[in-house]
Amino acid sequence: MSSSLEKGSLFAINVSEGGVPKRSQQSAVIGRNGLVGDRQQDLRYHGGPDRAVVLYSLERIQALQSEGHPITPGSIGENLTVSGLDWGALRPGVRLGINDVVLEITKPADPCRKLTSSFSDGQFGRVSEKSHPGWSRLCAKVVQEGTVKVNDGVVVL
Repeated sequence: MSSSLEKGSLFAINVSEGGVPKRSQQSAVIGRNGLVGDRQQDLRYHGGPDRAVVLYSLERIQALQSEGHPITPGSIGENLTVSGLDWGALRPGVRLGINDVVLEITKPADPCRKLTSSFSDGQFGRVSEKSHPGWSRLCAKVVQEGTVKVNDGVVVL
């Protein structure tokens, strides 16, 4: 594994009562079903044990902003915005450690029309794994519960 993949940091923690954008907070308890205080509107497509936490890359957000998209941390529904990881190298089965928490990436998160306002001309497919590999959000299951806070280290295990 390359050293750029091994260590990053937790830039933002985002929750909502359902829908986007998710609001930022300084810390969160992460249980088997995700972040305490976070809810999803449509459980057919969101949440559940294999989609308990959604992650996205600060560097990808910044690159999308430079393309002219009005995306911000939490605006496309990610719970954890991380920085300093080789986002394109993260795949299902990779485990991340954040403080006491261990997450295992399960799959790319499919984008939906509710993300439209974060993209110029509503092009939410810009974060689709099918059309732009390495640019999607990632779903994860919770292997070990615990508490995380902004600026915690994120380590590839």
